[in-house]
Amino acid sequence: MQRKSFEGMNCSIARALEEVGEWWSLMIVRECTQGSTRFEEFQKELGIARNILTVRLEKLTRLGILERFALEERANAEGYRLTEKGEELYPVLVALMQWGDKWLYCGGKPSVELVEDATGEAIQPITVQSKGGRPLSYREVRFSSAAGATEKTDRVIKRRNGLVLKTAELSTPQRKTRHRE
Repeated sequence: MQRKSFEGMNCSIARALEEVGEWWSLMIVRECTQGSTRFEEFQKELGIARNILTVRLEKLTRLGILERFALEERANAEGYRLTEKGEELYPVLVALMQWGDKWLYCGGKPSVELVEDATGEAIQPITVQSKGGRPLSYREVRFSSAAGATEKTDRVIKRRNGLVLKTAELSTPQRKTRHRE
């Protein structure tokens, strides 16, 4: 069964899932944050089939999330490491980990605690925050049109804000550049 492509959707979440929505992709990124660089390391740590790993590594490299680099310890061999784009997925992994620790951990206790290397202190939970640092739920955040919005986006924003915030959206701010749907 072919999965639906989100490629044409004007939604950052959908576009992000198009690139890293397959669970093996995020698990490979996780392995990179844990120091894995070689094909054999990814395969051993994840228990992933070689053919699937090959396809995922190629895709993550093509998308600019991973890059190949020459391994010093092995002649004519390459490893994989995160690019800047890939490193910026780290907060996503930490947020998933923190959510899993709260709602899904086994044996009553999380297995890993993240601490700042320099101080040894536990990191703060990742939250959506106000400018002043107050945690916000989705019920406290208003969507607003940005430069890349389409007329469909404006309708989605108006509907979302009305349903979630229980307010009537009277108008949507006009943008200087409007893209077609």
